Amino acid sequence: MDLSEIFKLSIRSITRNKTRSALTMLGIIIGVSSVILLVSLGQGLQSFVTGQFEKLGSNIIYVIPGKVGSGFSSGPPNFAGSKLTLKHAADIAKLGGAIADAGGGTESISAVKYKGKSMYGTVVGGSGNYMRLHTISVSSGRGVSETDVKLGRKVAVIGKDVITKLFGQLNPIGKEIIIGNQSLTVIGVLSDLGSAGAIGSGNDHSFIPITVASKIFGSENLQMISIKAVSKEEIPSAIKQAKKYLLRQLKKDDFSVMDSSSLLSTINQILGVLTAALGGIAAISLVVGGVGIMNIMLVTVTERTKEIGLRKAVGAKPRDILIQFVIEAVVLSVLGGIIGILIGAGGALAMNGIFPTTVSFWSVSLAFGVSAIVGVIFGVAPALKASRLNPIDALRYE
Repeated sequence: MDLSEIFKLSIRSITRNKTRSALTMLGIIIGVSSVILLVSLGQGLQSFVTGQFEKLGSNIIYVIPGKVGSGFSSGPPNFAGSKLTLKHAADIAKLGGAIADAGGGTESISAVKYKGKSMYGTVVGGSGNYMRLHTISVSSGRGVSETDVKLGRKVAVIGKDVITKLFGQLNPIGKEIIIGNQSLTVIGVLSDLGSAGAIGSGNDHSFIPITVASKIFGSENLQMISIKAVSKEEIPSAIKQAKKYLLRQLKKDDFSVMDSSSLLSTINQILGVLTAALGGIAAISLVVGGVGIMNIMLVTVTERTKEIGLRKAVGAKPRDILIQFVIEAVVLSVLGGIIGILIGAGGALAMNGIFPTTVSFWSVSLAFGVSAIVGVIFGVAPALKASRLNPIDALRYE
């Protein structure tokens, strides 16, 4: 038989049983859309983190609790077991040499309340120079000062999202907000820190003195010490100075000193593994979808036994039957893959408003390619079964 004729027969068979064909494709649709959606979330998060680090400046060094890195004994930051203190930050700032300044901070997600209204945002407890180190400015009022930290003043500088959700059109300066069990006076409004939707929006931040944050969240230790080098060229010398001091105070596994590029590289490695893991988990559903195709095709072979016997009796070769059933399986997989791509890419674009997402060409190509391969692999067994049927036995089948 002509290949085009076999293809027409395959399409006719698929369209004749629309409901069964749609259910057969469902597993592939879910698998492809899941792979694209989860991979785009992981890649979007990487892009967002990269963008945020680029804003911080190139001469900032970070001291992170724990042995951070990609080695066998390394891992993610140990924020819960941090041994870094405000004294460490203050002592590093006094080292001079290649170090221009240093400060410490901690971040927590907490409810911020005002007169019955409430929202969840990022609360940053920082040293008096923390905002300056990270080039964070205020559009009105003032920032947190060294005196505020030293005296433990209950003050806060809030972002634009906090103002919008809690104060509306009211001027927040001088108003009392509640964070944790503490009442704090608003002394300033942050300049626009940019937004990446509900996740990663800088405008939902509230900055408070680290001494006040310690009382609210019950920990005096820092999540990070930020060190500003005199210049980009002095970063290696500044790292040596900081390490030398910290090794006199702590064990080598208690901290890691990294510049922004090294820290970004490490974070991207972690996020890369996470993205691959998410894609791998989603890809399992593609295999399940392939098994579904094989099961349905095997049932189809049984239902069409007489048809196969009749076609063989009038001259169809086993190769023709084999090709037809493989084409049917591949068409179902490819159609499912195309629909899955549209759903996955559309879902990723829709989510971009609340979470950073990036739909990459390679993730779409990989998901579509795997869906097509799944059709071939899982379509072969039913196709072989159909092609090997004895025409006489097939014609007798009831």
